[in-house]
Amino acid sequence: MRLAVAGQRVLDDDTARSALAGVDESWDDRTRVAVKIAIALMTRPGDLDDVTVAAARELFSVDELVELTLDVMKWNAQKPPVALGVDVEVRPGELVDLVFDADGNWVRPGS
Repeated sequence: MRLAVAGQRVLDDDTARSALAGVDESWDDRTRVAVKIAIALMTRPGDLDDVTVAAARELFSVDELVELTLDVMKWNAQKPPVALGVDVEVRPGELVDLVFDADGNWVRPGS
């Protein structure tokens, strides 16, 4: 369902399959390293290897790495509500905006 909603925006099937598999060798270095970092941050941050970290520091500025990390964290804010079964239902054709209050806390849609 979430991939279907993402697909309404920008995610095509080939890109989704490649991302879920890890890395597509046709991607440029920045994309390949960004995907590796995103996967690690979403799954096992402690497994982020030194080679990927070194490549990231070479390919991205500090500001870009902070932005990438915060973007991954922001887009994964739905994981706890989904795991707990308290997420808001997404109906076909609808997207629910992620909203955060002034303190950075997620605001449940409709509240």
